[in-house]
Amino acid sequence: MVRVTTTDRRGVLRTGAGLVAGGALAAGCSAAGADAPPSSAPPSPRAPHAPATPLAAPAPRAFPRQPAQITHGPRDRPRVALTFHGQGDPAVARALLTEAERHGARVTVLAVGTWLDEHPDLARRILDGGHDLGNHTQRHLAVNTMSEADARSEITACADRLRRLTGSIGTWFRPSRAPTASPLVARLARGAGYPHVLSYEVDSLDYTDPGAPAITRKVLAEVRAGSVVSLHFGHPGTVTALPGLLTALDRRGLHAVTTTELLS
Repeated sequence: MVRVTTTDRRGVLRTGAGLVAGGALAAGCSAAGADAPPSSAPPSPRAPHAPATPLAAPAPRAFPRQPAQITHGPRDRPRVALTFHGQGDPAVARALLTEAERHGARVTVLAVGTWLDEHPDLARRILDGGHDLGNHTQRHLAVNTMSEADARSEITACADRLRRLTGSIGTWFRPSRAPTASPLVARLARGAGYPHVLSYEVDSLDYTDPGAPAITRKVLAEVRAGSVVSLHFGHPGTVTALPGLLTALDRRGLHAVTTTELLS
């Protein structure tokens, strides 16, 4: 867990005890001489080699029964999609992913391109955890207010980062600074390869840093089967709220899945 000690007025992480990413340490071994006696111990099994090139991430899919702008999934299945706007302190992002995985949940992350430029390893971290990864524009500006050329650049620049890091443009597009895309932005997103715009129906308001109890209350008051919920990386209160939120969803029989799983 990440224990946050202080935050500033905007909820930006200032100090905290971070978790150390646990990877297996390879034990060093010295080369044996040609005439060294054979060891009596059985040889230790070799770890499987990782592929030289990671498999490409999933590409966007069209869901024929869904509208061009998706706010929720089917109501007849006990699933919800927790979607995170991806930017901010990478330690907070890793803590949220780890907490979700500890509860058996999978989430959807809409990443900002400049954030991927600063923390390129997080793209593969998200995918390796079984989560969806998508496009939240390059600079997280008000894309609906831009000219056609500028809006296209915001969408395609982030798509290019995702393709370079993962082999795919990501499974989803969500506009920045707006819950839904304007007709122009929706058209540009389709042209970039995204059949749908991913919106949401439950806004946690966690970006206002109201505190973990308020985040949990807001979501639980509105969530139901099929809901798509908007949350954010970069806000320590969301890390604090997530365990209780996932536990409360479990008690209601609602399982947190990726948006792809929600709609499949």
